Amino acid sequence: MEFFLDSANLAEIEEALKLGIIDGVTTTPTFMHKNGITDIDGAIIKLSKMVPVLMIEALGETSEQIVAEAHRLLDLGLDKKKTVFKIPVNLEGVKACKKLHTEGFLVNLHLVYNIQQAYMALTAGANYVCVLVGRMQDQGHDALGLVKQIVDIIKEYKYDCKVMFSSVRYPEHVKDALMLGAHNITLPWSIMKKLADNHLTKLGTDQFFQHTRLMTIQVKSVISDSNPVVDIDCKVIDALLKMTDSGMGAVSVVTKSGKLTGIFTDGDLRRQMRKIGERIHSASVGECMTVNPISIEGDSFLQKAADIFNANQVDNIIVTENGLPIGMLDIQDLVKLDLIN
Repeated sequence: MEFFLDSANLAEIEEALKLGIIDGVTTTPTFMHKNGITDIDGAIIKLSKMVPVLMIEALGETSEQIVAEAHRLLDLGLDKKKTVFKIPVNLEGVKACKKLHTEGFLVNLHLVYNIQQAYMALTAGANYVCVLVGRMQDQGHDALGLVKQIVDIIKEYKYDCKVMFSSVRYPEHVKDALMLGAHNITLPWSIMKKLADNHLTKLGTDQFFQHTRLMTIQVKSVISDSNPVVDIDCKVIDALLKMTDSGMGAVSVVTKSGKLTGIFTDGDLRRQMRKIGERIHSASVGECMTVNPISIEGDSFLQKAADIFNANQVDNIIVTENGLPIGMLDIQDLVKLDLIN
């Protein structure tokens, strides 16, 4: 099934073409008006140089006027093999279609509302018969049934023609077109963008990224530049200032020689305040800290850190290098990366 974009918005068209799967573009004077285009011929010339196939309107009240307009547009420098002229299906349109067909023009007879109109288009040599499905459904007609009937007639009588499924309102219409055997669909960019979306696909993709990051990113690459460290003899108030300056909820506690000996957290502060009350103001960090702190080497991967967080129900892990603290990993660092709940 040919895949066309229904638009006159140059930005949309450029974005859609980047997909590399667009077979062509359909447009109308109405689309151009909505997008503020005043030089219709100039826009058509520009579009013709951008897209594989361009479908444009050849308007006229008589068949002669329609044919003349198609010739005028072609004379702008359009490629006859890459330009399809859209004509509303009526007696004058059928007559013009037959004339243009004999001259080697590509024609799309559109605004088809019933099988009789489709039959007239087929006998006139139309390359495309276009059913405005969404518009028909808005008016209470069985548009899907009509598409199926035209597809069956083309197959039965071997007409060299394609059914275009247009006026697409939602992604489900694309499924309808495929199931009915339509040969072409043209749809707006707003719908086209949604075709590859699925909540379960996103969940699976996010999980792949999550697991890849857990197995390939080292702990030291995600910790902040701040490395809050205090001496074991430091007063609690000074440790709190250090925590505040770093924006973290904990500080590493080291001995005089710099060896890691503990961690002091805001949780430790609350527990000691309940235990020793106002004496907390004069207490040292060494009296209030948690000994034997949980740590991880900076070269370790995030999977190991996630396992530690999950197993120990802590908020902070001290990051070390050769046993010396180089930073602090906060559980929120992994939450922000969507690596842990």
